[in-house]
Amino acid sequence: MYDFHMHTTVSFDGVGTAREMAEAAAARGLKEICFTDHLDYYLKEPVEKYTFTTEDYNRAYDQLEVPGLVIRHGFEFGMTTWNKAQLSADLQRRQFDFVLGSVHTVNDQDAYIPEYWQGRTVQEAFEVYLKEVLACVKVHDEYDVLGHLNYVCKSPNNPTHEPLRYEDYREIVDEILKELVRKGKGMEINTSGIDRAGVFLPSAEFLRRFKELGGEIVTVGSDAHRPENVGKYIPEALEVLKEVFGYVCTFEDRKPVFHRL
Repeated sequence: MYDFHMHTTVSFDGVGTAREMAEAAAARGLKEICFTDHLDYYLKEPVEKYTFTTEDYNRAYDQLEVPGLVIRHGFEFGMTTWNKAQLSADLQRRQFDFVLGSVHTVNDQDAYIPEYWQGRTVQEAFEVYLKEVLACVKVHDEYDVLGHLNYVCKSPNNPTHEPLRYEDYREIVDEILKELVRKGKGMEINTSGIDRAGVFLPSAEFLRRFKELGGEIVTVGSDAHRPENVGKYIPEALEVLKEVFGYVCTFEDRKPVFHRL
């Protein structure tokens, strides 16, 4: 098993230490993990509030070893329409194996928080978010995989708690997927949505359409921020990928590695 979306105390919102998270992964039978700590940038917040220092990152991971577990090094970059140059700069910090590009914010508001939902219907909240994702994947070129495409639907502030369904937003989702295919980018199946929205992020119909359009790279991640969530629902997600693609990808030195399921 593999988990390519994990956060430790290197991230601003992480709870488990690097060793605690890695040992939890080994205990659950994972073969390979990648730490993807947050680099999120806001126009109205201090840079250091939602980002890590290279020194803290190196201190946490460079000497970390757990028997039987392959540990990769990456980060989750919060893409906006204005921080393309920042991603290029962050890639110079050190050698990374994997860059997960995610969209968390719209106009400096995290789609998870109450303020984003105020004055919007669920449909408007979903549409505004998807339009931002499309704009970001058009701007950015240096990430490897798009994280949790339908992140917006797992917010506890969604008044209906309904998931974002492909068929309801087919036109804009297809534009996003076509852009990923055109640029040779992958898509993540993020398991954290099961407990929040009852679905993987994204669910199987998104993955099938991605494949139909020519998408090839798919990764899986728990988005764990604490040890007890490492690898959570990964076996179930791999069953989905087995049915749709027949394989799952990991990354080494920014190159995809395909594992038959």
